[in-house]
Amino acid sequence: MIARLWRGSTPEVRSGAFHEYMIRTGVRDCRGTPGNLGVLILKRTDGTLARFCFVSFWESLDAVRRFAGADESKPVLHPEDRDYLVESDEEVLHYEVSSYPPELLRRGPRAR
Repeated sequence: MIARLWRGSTPEVRSGAFHEYMIRTGVRDCRGTPGNLGVLILKRTDGTLARFCFVSFWESLDAVRRFAGADESKPVLHPEDRDYLVESDEEVLHYEVSSYPPELLRRGPRAR
């Protein structure tokens, strides 16, 4: 299993709208790609910024490439991302997942 991590920041006052936007775009696109095993969105407030970590789980790097294209190290950004982001990773990190709680990534219908 592969974990794909991207980070970006938005002003805290726009964090709720950005979170909803990520669900409509990135989460939907990941979950609609064969080989996706789930998505986590992590958030922390750092002063006036909300820092997000978008973690998606994949069966393999081939599955990641179905989502991200041939260069899996590039983030998949949507046109409106520029309206929210004040910082964004230019490179996405990938990790092999060696251990996880089974209930974290269940197959079947996924909660929001």
